[in-house]
Amino acid sequence: RLASFKTQRTRDAMKPTANKFNSASAMQSSPGRSFDRCTSTSSLVDGAEFAGGRAAEAPVDATLVLADGTRLEGQSFGARTSMPGEVVFNTGMVGYPEALTDPSYRGQILVLTFPLVGNYGVPSASKKDASCGLPLYFESDAVQIAGLVVSNYSEDPSHWASEQSLGAWLAAAGVPAMSGVDTRALTKSLRESGSCLGRLDVDGAPPPPPDRAGFVDPNLRNLVAEVSTKTVKTYNAGDGKRTILALDCGMKYNIIRYFVETHDVTLIVCPHDYDLEANPNDLKWDGLFCSNGPGDPSMCATTIKNLKWAIAQETPIFGICLGNQLLALAAGAKTYKMKYGNRGMNQPCVDLRTTRCYITSQNHGYAVDDSSLPDGWKALFLNANDQSNEGIIHTSKPFFSVQFHPEAAGGPFDTAFLFESFIRVVRGAAPQLTLLDPAIYRHDRASLKRVLLVGSGGLSIGQAGEFDYSGSQAIKALKEEGIEVVLINPNIATVQTSREDPSCADVETSKRKEMASADHVYLLPVTAENVRRILDKEKNIDGIIVSMGGQTALNVGIELWNNQDLQKRGVRVLGTKIDAIVATEDREIFSTKLREIDETLALSYPATTVEGALEAAHKIGYPVLVRAAFTLGGLGSGFAENDAELKDLAVRALEGGSSTTKQILIDQDLRGWKEVEYEVVRDVRDNCITVCNMENFDPLGVHTGDSIVVAPSQTLSNREYFKLRSTALKVIRHIGIVGECNIQYALHPESLEYCIIEVNPRLSRSSALASKATGYPLAFVAAKLSMGVTLPELRNSVTGGATTMGFEPALDYCVTKVPRWDLGKFQGANRVLGSAMASVGEVMAIGRTFEESFQKALRMVDPSNPGFEPIDGMELSEADLEKKLVVPTDRRVWGIAEAMYKGQGWDKARVRDLTKIDDWFLSRLDKIAAAGRDASRWAALAPLVKAQDAAAADGLRDAKQLGFTDAQIARFCGHGLDDDAVRAARKACGVIPRVKQIDTLAAEYAAETNYLYTTYHGDDDDEMAGRVNRGGTLVLGSGPYRIGSSVEFDWCGVSAMRALRASGARGVMVNCNPETVSTDYDECDALYFEELSKERVMDVYEREAIDNGTIISMGGQIPQNIACDLHAAGAKVLGTHPDMIDAAEDRSKFSALMDAAGGDQ
Repeated sequence: RLASFKTQRTRDAMKPTANKFNSASAMQSSPGRSFDRCTSTSSLVDGAEFAGGRAAEAPVDATLVLADGTRLEGQSFGARTSMPGEVVFNTGMVGYPEALTDPSYRGQILVLTFPLVGNYGVPSASKKDASCGLPLYFESDAVQIAGLVVSNYSEDPSHWASEQSLGAWLAAAGVPAMSGVDTRALTKSLRESGSCLGRLDVDGAPPPPPDRAGFVDPNLRNLVAEVSTKTVKTYNAGDGKRTILALDCGMKYNIIRYFVETHDVTLIVCPHDYDLEANPNDLKWDGLFCSNGPGDPSMCATTIKNLKWAIAQETPIFGICLGNQLLALAAGAKTYKMKYGNRGMNQPCVDLRTTRCYITSQNHGYAVDDSSLPDGWKALFLNANDQSNEGIIHTSKPFFSVQFHPEAAGGPFDTAFLFESFIRVVRGAAPQLTLLDPAIYRHDRASLKRVLLVGSGGLSIGQAGEFDYSGSQAIKALKEEGIEVVLINPNIATVQTSREDPSCADVETSKRKEMASADHVYLLPVTAENVRRILDKEKNIDGIIVSMGGQTALNVGIELWNNQDLQKRGVRVLGTKIDAIVATEDREIFSTKLREIDETLALSYPATTVEGALEAAHKIGYPVLVRAAFTLGGLGSGFAENDAELKDLAVRALEGGSSTTKQILIDQDLRGWKEVEYEVVRDVRDNCITVCNMENFDPLGVHTGDSIVVAPSQTLSNREYFKLRSTALKVIRHIGIVGECNIQYALHPESLEYCIIEVNPRLSRSSALASKATGYPLAFVAAKLSMGVTLPELRNSVTGGATTMGFEPALDYCVTKVPRWDLGKFQGANRVLGSAMASVGEVMAIGRTFEESFQKALRMVDPSNPGFEPIDGMELSEADLEKKLVVPTDRRVWGIAEAMYKGQGWDKARVRDLTKIDDWFLSRLDKIAAAGRDASRWAALAPLVKAQDAAAADGLRDAKQLGFTDAQIARFCGHGLDDDAVRAARKACGVIPRVKQIDTLAAEYAAETNYLYTTYHGDDDDEMAGRVNRGGTLVLGSGPYRIGSSVEFDWCGVSAMRALRASGARGVMVNCNPETVSTDYDECDALYFEELSKERVMDVYEREAIDNGTIISMGGQIPQNIACDLHAAGAKVLGTHPDMIDAAEDRSKFSALMDAAGGDQ
């Protein structure tokens, strides 16, 4: 429960520019009124019309007041008007234009759990679809919500389809909105106490009329009557077409489009209370549809009466959302109000006919009690999380309905086939049968006793510690199923090659399974010959897994299969079959597969000779990308501008031994397009989900392993996000992937045009990143699926098993990945980044805003980086700085910082033109730079910090929310301040980081996870964040892999943590490397995915009340370097005393020590 906490208002530098919401630039009128919806005073209460609310001409404060007395303060960015409503939350990460115009939200104050809102603006209302003449991007003719509450508002949107900002649009529509709220804390409150009444008050708003004063329950009104059409309207009339009569209870426009565009029927849309029996308009129809809509279904007595009459006529009936509830009531069943409803885009629903689980979009606060269904009616779908009813069907008559939205908008289209099912019945076709693949029973997991797991071998660029993570997770999954594991991997520095410590023998079972190790380990090179020898030596091996060991394991698996080595020995390839793997690796086969489902690669031709490569390049036109098939990390690839460069690349790729199959690909050059990636999971029953989508900060042209990557995507609209998601599922199903894979796209920056770059049919570095970014254990789940386990069977350990793993995570934070390069260690190394990966490691940072996570990530890569500010001085000439921005290198981000800090003709637009980086990212970085270079800001803050004046709180909080460290603040302030002084002032003012959980479901369900991060965009700590059983030992990880510090230190950290827990001690881990086993949350009692810095380690040390001390000797050089600082700050350092560490590390002190001891040097 929330107490009466107050959200800190965003002030000064965080405020949007004055006049940003000027109504002159906003939508001047509501979208076209195809439905002639109600414009009565009651509809104005909910902001469906402008209602006299004026755009806020300057930022003003706003307050969300809940009926229980809670007050949440923030800042207005919508209309300067106040509105009451029912406060509900939605966990979707995209689709706010669609959600805000959904009539089902009538009368509700909507809380969006995803913290960054407004990123892609609002598209044009004048853009109509070709078939119906309806606004293309919206779901009704007006903004339907009563008010909007978000954490962080993007006042500078960036998208090719954007016409205006979200704030301008809401201001013109008369709808108030506020930002600066800890929406996670608010969501937890609504989850625990249920949806409640509230009001959004904006400072300076005119007094509300009597019917809007106080707390007003919209469910006491007939909301359906407010949003339903008032006239009958026909779409797509024509001779010979089947006719559907739709009862409009608040029907979304995309439903109309599905009927008309996809199924080519005549659609007659009637008011919700149209008398079907009397039929005053003498309408004729072949099927009846009952739409979605808002409010309490029991308020729709006339509609229920009409449906009762329709049931008696036995004409086919289909209902969606509210239509499901109304059909149930008409059949004689009961409905009830849910505690907080289901609103979002990731609700898993099981088809009770086939047990298939589908991801659905939902928006409802009432549900059908399927236990009250009369004879002849059955439940059709079930929610896999809360077990609520998701659909009903008549056992012998053509009536059915679903609680979710098959038409999506926003959301996934996975259940759009239900429209086809309905239309087939209307057209008199025989019902289609959905049958399971018999292979799922012929190769069941019960027959598996012994499995060979193929590792990745020695570390290399593109194939490093992430495969220790995936292999270790696979071992856990296999052992949990009672399967004996044989492992081949010669890398002795890995966790997966470790044997179980005998001291763990008495550890409780729940912890021992987290320490699972292979039964037999072969420290042999990963080659086909060695695998054959193991298969012959280890009798009765039933299956082999080749998807957890990178490209090395895949290539070995392909060779074994092609040589019939596995078939002759009766060994099953678990997970994705070899022919599917080859279909993704061989570009010619892959291209053919995509054409079979009307999907295409970028223009590309395969070649096996230099002459063939030249011919392909001439067909495409220079420049072209040259790549080798069956290779790792883009090895041997590059861009060619002419024949000479192409010949050089082709010879190296064909003759350099980088590929096991001598095939190269000549691809169209798509540099400058956006690069987007989806991690996809599929089981043997064809349940298919996307676990994470990621967007590259750098435009296409830089290998994704060398690009800064953000999760989830920040600049994709609902249409783009779900079009690419839908394509991913279609491709993965067609190829036949079982387990985990990823698909990469090139997306045109100014249109919906896209093409597929590649599919990786295995775990990868991106998979590790996605797993840690979402809290979804991809490798563990993929291993389970390879054995025949299905997604709905698996339960989500993060929620204590309350939810299924057959879902798509909803994030309420922003993740930034930054690669780690060590190019400076090689004299004369080319620092230009291209299609071949050069990074040796990466870090992942988590924050509630992009600014917060971005600055964290830059410091995680190298502690000497202060954050987003120039580190190479400001000395570059105009020409040199331009070159630094145009040519992507490992130093380009610092060039961007220099340009933005410099000013003097350098602005965001110029940086964008040179780098092609999306404007939204640059706008956010510009906010950091604007604060950093504002000398007057720091000059005013310095004396307040020095005096520990409470008036420093706002300035300190603003700086911390932008991601600045105490050391940065001290340096900017000057006046002799240091980081300790800033820290003391911060704590005196109550400006402390809050601890939040990675819970996979954006606080919709209570989490039992110990996976944590810190943020300054919050008002409370999550319940599991160390409030019970605090204390114990803090273990510091190694940070990013780099030359001289790699997976061996992850082994050290994991071994230390397992030893601690085996002894009964509590262990807390701090690390920032997503490729590691140590950052699996089940390896410790509390995991902080955070910076390895004095400031952050002390935050964790104090927050967790560490009472045993800190182990720094397991993490390599980074923890060693802060040993003295931690000791001076009051932390107890275990093992070697910090003074002795300093004496060994400081060469002059070490020399003096040797002199005193009489030792030679």
